[in-house]
Amino acid sequence: MKKLIYLDNAATTRTAPEVVEAMLPYFSEAYGNPSSIYSLAGESKKAIDHARDTIAGVLSARPEEIYFTAGGTESDNWALKAAAEFYGKKGNHIITTKIEHHAILHSCQWLEKQGFEVTYLDVDENGVVKLEELKKAIRPTTILISVMFANNEIGTIQPIREIGEIAHENGILFHTDAVQAFGQLPIHVDDFHIDMLSASGHKLNGPKGIGFLYIRKGVKIRSFIHGGAQERKRRAGTENVPGIVGLGKAVERAAETMEERTEKERELRDYLIKRVLSEIPYTRLNGHRNLRLPNNANFSFQFIEGESLLIMLDMEGICASSGSACTSGSLDPSHVLLAIGLPHEIAHGSLRLTLNEEITKEDLDFVVETLKNIVERLRSMSPLYEDFIKKAQ
Repeated sequence: MKKLIYLDNAATTRTAPEVVEAMLPYFSEAYGNPSSIYSLAGESKKAIDHARDTIAGVLSARPEEIYFTAGGTESDNWALKAAAEFYGKKGNHIITTKIEHHAILHSCQWLEKQGFEVTYLDVDENGVVKLEELKKAIRPTTILISVMFANNEIGTIQPIREIGEIAHENGILFHTDAVQAFGQLPIHVDDFHIDMLSASGHKLNGPKGIGFLYIRKGVKIRSFIHGGAQERKRRAGTENVPGIVGLGKAVERAAETMEERTEKERELRDYLIKRVLSEIPYTRLNGHRNLRLPNNANFSFQFIEGESLLIMLDMEGICASSGSACTSGSLDPSHVLLAIGLPHEIAHGSLRLTLNEEITKEDLDFVVETLKNIVERLRSMSPLYEDFIKKAQ
């Protein structure tokens, strides 16, 4: 059996053993409903409070500013739709970017149908928001700016501190989708002038189906799910106690290992990028060369089709992606790659490799050698490549 080399950690991560261990008692021993008043329920409530304190500490936030959700998508929907509803009395204009996750883009499209106006900012060839364009887009009616902390496909890190400053100087709420960045980069909400922040457990070795939304004290947004009085009357429904415990443990683990872990990931990422770009011709790196997530490498290979590449990598035991897992069923090229200026035919030949702490240099050597063989094989079957080579001779 081939060794599995998992390089799709931007899609999801393996739940860490210590996270699973922390969660287990809350399935069958401390299973009380935290809203009840007896001592068994008190154990669940105490565990939730501990997880909330942990997350707040990592963000330099207050525990009462952390609200548990079902994940990043719910958090994004809640932040945009509820903020638009409350602050809609002040204005109807929202600013975001063309490279956001679809949880943001589709929420904005829904809001447009409700009468809101949305500006979708362009980015440069590296996927970075142009601050001058952001300033120009601001109107007297602008109520919210939402820009992701780091892109889930190409890994580019945005100038979040500067964006937050611009928002606050103009009296505008600032939300960031930090699903990919939280646990990979140090984030202190006050330093970055963040009013709302979305995160998800399964991107940082926690369980799926759990996330949180940070809402700065004083930000007025309504409940997104109505029912009981859970989460200080802002998010109804019996709390997912095992999930919350697992999220808290994953956040604790990520914070403790961040410096050493990301240093190793950067070193291996740069090694991978150097080998691929120098050994496979007609290849480009997508995203900013340096201002990118520690574990992200995204390439486009000319004259090949990404789906065939993924299938052949899978046959060799390598798990990878052509972009966001949320759009893997789509035949359209990545909206992110189109936004940074790639033509359709090159965007279709993209490959995202996202590392974790278990990946070794030997793993990456195998991946590069495998990639070289597969790309060569696919190009040998491409009439476009054949024509290109003939013209180049």
